[in-house]
Amino acid sequence: MLLNALLLALREIRRNVLRSFLTMLGIVIGVAAVIIMVTLGEGATAQVTEQIARLGSNMLQVRVGQRMGFGMASNAPAFDLDDVNTIERDIANIVAAAPSAASSTKAIYGNENWSTTVTGTDNRFFIVRNWALAAGRSFSDIDLRTGRAVCIIGATVRSQLFGNQDPIDSKIRLEKLACQIIGVLQDKGQTTMGSDQDDLVLVPLRTFQRRIAGNQDIKLIQVSVREGASTEKAKQDIEQLLRERRHIGEHSDDNFSVMDMKEISRMLSGTTQVLTALLGAVAAVSLLVGGIGIMNIMLVSVTERTREIGIRLAIGALEREVLLQFLVESVVLSSLGGVTGIVMALITSWQLTTMMKVPFILNIHIVLLAFLFSAAVGVVFGFVPARKAARLDPIEALRHE
Repeated sequence: MLLNALLLALREIRRNVLRSFLTMLGIVIGVAAVIIMVTLGEGATAQVTEQIARLGSNMLQVRVGQRMGFGMASNAPAFDLDDVNTIERDIANIVAAAPSAASSTKAIYGNENWSTTVTGTDNRFFIVRNWALAAGRSFSDIDLRTGRAVCIIGATVRSQLFGNQDPIDSKIRLEKLACQIIGVLQDKGQTTMGSDQDDLVLVPLRTFQRRIAGNQDIKLIQVSVREGASTEKAKQDIEQLLRERRHIGEHSDDNFSVMDMKEISRMLSGTTQVLTALLGAVAAVSLLVGGIGIMNIMLVSVTERTREIGIRLAIGALEREVLLQFLVESVVLSSLGGVTGIVMALITSWQLTTMMKVPFILNIHIVLLAFLFSAAVGVVFGFVPARKAARLDPIEALRHE
């Protein structure tokens, strides 16, 4: 009986191809929209997680001043190198703590110039940021101790000043400081916020303090926590240590802030997941619209085929058989729309993720859920027209013109 109902449904759909296609369109768009939104959202979430990981492994950032809105309060005393070394020595499960002092500058080579950021640091920077060299070498002990005029450039600075040339051993000018390039950093790309990580020049901390900044201030300490250890515990220990070193009273606010990159990752990932859920929910509304369209067309179909239904009932068809016939037709329509929507969503999602440069992550559970939901829409919205057809009076149906 079910097979016969299925064959009748397919025959009816084939007989009215255009109307059937327009009826399915709401389901197609709804299913495709849900899958596309979820796929793009999960790709964006994965990209955020990956980009945060690129900043460094289990990294904490210790900054001068308290966070105020989108910036930092600047009326607090700076850190010094003793603060950095004490954190690395006294806090458990710390791999390395890297000092960092930076300022904007213009890098000049020949007739080329490029506005960038110069950062004074030491070799612990490469450990904390998990950053390798593409060419050349890191700072030597003599470079760091004597404050030599040497530098390591990022990939963006290299491409802007040197193009395809080898920059090693060339000299660039950072405002008034002429320094020799001893290394080039590997390409890391943009951060989640859109800033270019490769647009920087590294110089020894002492060189920066003596010849660029003119002071001993350190505004940022980047700390790498051992893999598997609690970054929250390390954060609390650093806060306690710095409060003691900076003589902050028990009831006074900190004049520094410690930021856990994992917290930022969780916050951004949570935000993208919420947006994905909201967009998916909005897209799912079109499935309901599609269901209403199916109900409308099935009601029209019942009206058009009243005489056919009357004949079937008059020659012995049972009410449940007529009910099943129209219910199966409704489910087949919505299921075909679901399959078409899935195919369209996969093709579109792949194209959009390629254009947006986010990972293509197919959530098979969402695909199955969208298909089952489309079939359920056929059952729910097809039941009323099917019941109406099954309850027709055969005599009245045969009189219908």
